[in-house]
Amino acid sequence: MTQRTRTLGLVFPPADHHYTGMQLDFIGSVAEAAQSHGYDVLLTAGSEVGDDAFQRLLDRRRVDGVILMEIRLEDSRVDHLMERGFPFVTIGRTSDLEQTWWVDLDYGALAKSCVRHLADLGHTRIAFVNRPEQLFRTGYESAHRGLQGFTEGMEALGLTGRAYLCGDDDASGEACLERILAEDPATTAVVTTNEAALGGLYRGLTRAGLVVPRDFSVAGVAAGPWAERVTPQLTAADVPAGDMGRGGVELMIARLDSPDSPPRHLLLRPLISIRSSTGRCPSAPDADF
Repeated sequence: MTQRTRTLGLVFPPADHHYTGMQLDFIGSVAEAAQSHGYDVLLTAGSEVGDDAFQRLLDRRRVDGVILMEIRLEDSRVDHLMERGFPFVTIGRTSDLEQTWWVDLDYGALAKSCVRHLADLGHTRIAFVNRPEQLFRTGYESAHRGLQGFTEGMEALGLTGRAYLCGDDDASGEACLERILAEDPATTAVVTTNEAALGGLYRGLTRAGLVVPRDFSVAGVAAGPWAERVTPQLTAADVPAGDMGRGGVELMIARLDSPDSPPRHLLLRPLISIRSSTGRCPSAPDADF
């Protein structure tokens, strides 16, 4: 048996060449959980199999196992690790749900919950603000599952809505909100999984003369600090970065300790935290004025 290095690899491509606040939360939670098990963490970027940093991690056997992040539905890194028989866990899910070890947030169910919450408040025309086009086109799994959940939720309730891809920044969020109102001025609410564009969405509403939540409601899936940073604070399913990071480490340790065990999975569905960004639809029959 090969002696362990007592080191785990965290393969985490940064968003747009820098780590966001939520990504740093993931990194911190993985490092803390690994330390509690007597492991160090080696962080590297690697979005493709051919990336030098990714290959060095494997070829030199510098780590006992790998935790992969920023997962795509069809992910060449996952296929490569399976072919090599290298132990790994993903935070996020590929399209093959049964053959790998993973931790994930149920973006589909959470998007549906946001739609249901807004519908209960009388909103019938709701837009969905997703992640950037380049991520969606490469199969970024949370972007696809979030869209699927939104679409299914809207169809089940017979509601009208449109979906938009949006860059991870305030300027893109503001431009996206302007487009939403231009294409369907009757829209009264937004569900978003793009927390980095949240400030821009709010700014776009202000420029349009709309007050949240009196005139327009916003809900979504976001890390707690992002949801609480905007004014009014965002009604959201808070991304449990700490739980997901710790869960990934615990699955990784379990896999190393019992290499012949069948794959294990952890799917998280946090409740929506009702804050101040959602209210009765102004055109609902029983809305208060």
